[in-house]
Amino acid sequence: MPRRWPLVGREAQMKEFDQVLQDAHSTGFLLFGPAGVGKSRLAEECLVRAAEAGHRTVRAVATDAAASVSLGALAHLLPDGIDLSDPVPGFAKVVRSLSQPESPTSRMVILVDDIHLLDATSAMLLRQLMDARVAFLVGTVRSGHGAAVAVTALGHEDAVWQVDLAEFGREQVETLLEQVLDGPVGTNAVHQLFTTSVGNPLYLRELVRGAVDVGALTCNDGVWEMTVDDLPGTRRLTDLIRSRLAVAPSEGRQVLDVLALCEPLSLDRLGKDVGPEALDQLEQAGLIVTAQERRRTTVRLAHPLYGEILRADMTTQRRRETLLRQVRLLQGCGARRREDAIQLATYELAATGTAEPALLVQAAVLATHARQYPRALELIRAIPQEHRSFQIRLLLGKTLFEAGDFKQAEAELSEAAMMAANEPETLALVLLRTQNLIWGLGAAHEDVLGVIETARGRVTSPSGHRALRVSEAASGFAVGEAQYSLSQCADLEPDVAQSPDPQMWLMAATIRSAALASLGHAEEAVDWARRAIAAASAAAGPSSALASHEAALHCSLVLALTEYGRLAEARAVGERAFAGISEMSAKPERRLLAFHLARSSWLAGRPAQARRLYAELARASRPHAAVVLPIALAGLAAAAAVQGDLETAEAALAEYEGLPRSVFLAEEKLGRAWVHVARGELTHARAVLTAAAREAFERGQTAFESILLTDLVRLGGARAAAARLEEIAAECSGLFHRTRADLATAWAAQDPEGLIAATDALERIGADLLAAEAASTAAILLRAAGEARRAKAAAVRAEVLAARCEGATTPALRVDEGVVLLTAREHEIALLASRGMLSKEIAAELTLSVRTVDNHLQRVYAKLGLTTRRQLADRLL
Repeated sequence: MPRRWPLVGREAQMKEFDQVLQDAHSTGFLLFGPAGVGKSRLAEECLVRAAEAGHRTVRAVATDAAASVSLGALAHLLPDGIDLSDPVPGFAKVVRSLSQPESPTSRMVILVDDIHLLDATSAMLLRQLMDARVAFLVGTVRSGHGAAVAVTALGHEDAVWQVDLAEFGREQVETLLEQVLDGPVGTNAVHQLFTTSVGNPLYLRELVRGAVDVGALTCNDGVWEMTVDDLPGTRRLTDLIRSRLAVAPSEGRQVLDVLALCEPLSLDRLGKDVGPEALDQLEQAGLIVTAQERRRTTVRLAHPLYGEILRADMTTQRRRETLLRQVRLLQGCGARRREDAIQLATYELAATGTAEPALLVQAAVLATHARQYPRALELIRAIPQEHRSFQIRLLLGKTLFEAGDFKQAEAELSEAAMMAANEPETLALVLLRTQNLIWGLGAAHEDVLGVIETARGRVTSPSGHRALRVSEAASGFAVGEAQYSLSQCADLEPDVAQSPDPQMWLMAATIRSAALASLGHAEEAVDWARRAIAAASAAAGPSSALASHEAALHCSLVLALTEYGRLAEARAVGERAFAGISEMSAKPERRLLAFHLARSSWLAGRPAQARRLYAELARASRPHAAVVLPIALAGLAAAAAVQGDLETAEAALAEYEGLPRSVFLAEEKLGRAWVHVARGELTHARAVLTAAAREAFERGQTAFESILLTDLVRLGGARAAAARLEEIAAECSGLFHRTRADLATAWAAQDPEGLIAATDALERIGADLLAAEAASTAAILLRAAGEARRAKAAAVRAEVLAARCEGATTPALRVDEGVVLLTAREHEIALLASRGMLSKEIAAELTLSVRTVDNHLQRVYAKLGLTTRRQLADRLL
């Protein structure tokens, strides 16, 4: 990690500074903002820019100590021998001495940090230097000090440009992290660092340094990610925050302690402990913030890191007294709001280690509805064993599942199974248990069906049997049996209003949409996904059973839009959903949404984005999530291979192939195929894709088959794939299937006009990498036909499209003008030779004789005008 961080996100301010400095009428550039926002860092960069422009640069630092001495901050700038006992003539001499008449375009640029601390005499001298156009001031002012005497004296004129600096936004934080860490940073790591630092550059830097130093922020699978939930900082960060908190008055410290343990709190409740003057002082000092929430005014600490330091410095006795006082205050006002029960139970538990079982149960239910899973688990586990009824065990199993602890969830649900006393309890248990077995433990389809069959003997109502069929449908889809899954939802009503069980309808509609998309019926899949989302949106209240499935609903919509060929829309829908629910949603649903986002990015030709998501998904799924981990590793291998990172790709593939599996999805074979491509083994890659496409066909996975066959086209197998892709396009709906078939037909016929038309269609869909490959191949064919101008236009278009594809390197993009002369076999042998393989090794790899390999290589050299393998590597790689 560099000692000096790059200046990111301040480009607009630097451009403003350059323009102001060049203006002869301007006299200053002042930066306003809170502590740690990067004022000093930006001011230093301004000084560097001024020096590069030929100006003389000097520094002055204003401090409380220097302010007690007249001209203390500027003493080192004053010429020797000037008498300042009479300020008027003395200042005039200073102005004359510091002016440079021989260089009228050059000025002295003075940087003053913390202008608000300047003494009055220094401010007066600086003002005269600025008015005489001798000095140009670059200064920083901490928020809340704009009315200081020195700031008013130096910054009130129009000739002084004022800039307000704010904390970084999330995108700026992500950009900065990727530059500092020299690699992609996972979404969860960005989220943790952004929310903990609140975009404060100084705090962010110390958090990153602390996390890297202790190994909490590490780079695995080529992506930086957090390994802990709590971010460690540095000693410097702790000292900085303690110095900020030290300005609080003694009465205000009590408020800070209460907020550290219990925020947010209402202004009325805080007012029972302190007067309004103390709260006003804390707000003016930037230590607390207030917000209006409906009819209540709530108060929080101004920064989450303040709470961490305050809690760390609090004694056990002080913590207990503070919490118990809040319990008494809540009880005194009746604890009428929904969240009051959670707060009461949490405070009592933290203060005394116990609470009333009924209160714990009530609070745990509310916390689960609010998706506060760690808190819910803490509350449930505090319930004594003798009070753990069927409902409590079911709640514990549900919370463990949603928190991602699948093995423990199965243990609790198995215990609950022996306690179920009636059909509703049996159904509630089996629905949750099958989800845990499918998406958490990756159990075999037969094992899931066994659990469902056991429950069937205790279910008598038609609605109960229907619920069991929906569970069977979910299990079938998880193992790739989309047609079976669809058949189990065949009697689904077209609208939720017509269903006797809205929750079950929603689950079935979500599964139906996903199954239709997998079978190639994308248009109908989009329709069902939108119906399901509309039903959930219309549900009353955030804790409604319908509203709780939002992540799964968006998974189905992203999948359906992707298969339809609306890739940009699919990614936009997924990114919005992921940003809105990623930290609150259940972990299994969040992982599935991340997978569909990664898959959509891959199909759009965004391997870096896909790789980051797949790497995060793989890390979050180890060692559990048996269904998700393999597809994440396969996707990671493919994305890394397309980026040319063979080491990461092979490591991911090796881990994937070492996993015990009960489920195999044909699309997973893309990982192995693209690793072969990265090695230059195109024959092996085509063989893998051909076998995987055949498996997908046999299992009815039409969407997967279409993707696999399209990659076969890209790797030289267009003639073998075109006819089947045409059949799929005729059978299925959606733009993507039709466009893939047209691409394959044009590629097989070596038809440049058809390839250009396919480029147009693919770009409209958002499949930029496929479009770039089609345009590149069209350019080669047009060049060979003697149409140089059109070939150049197609090549330029291929370059523009490829530039969007995040460093993707594929055989169809790597070819140049000379390679068009090579046959498919010559091209493959040339690729292997360019990677350093000897003729006998190539012969063994491709099952050819060494003489045949050498003959092919001689023809390659002759066609390309080369003589050595090094030249061949330069041309092809």
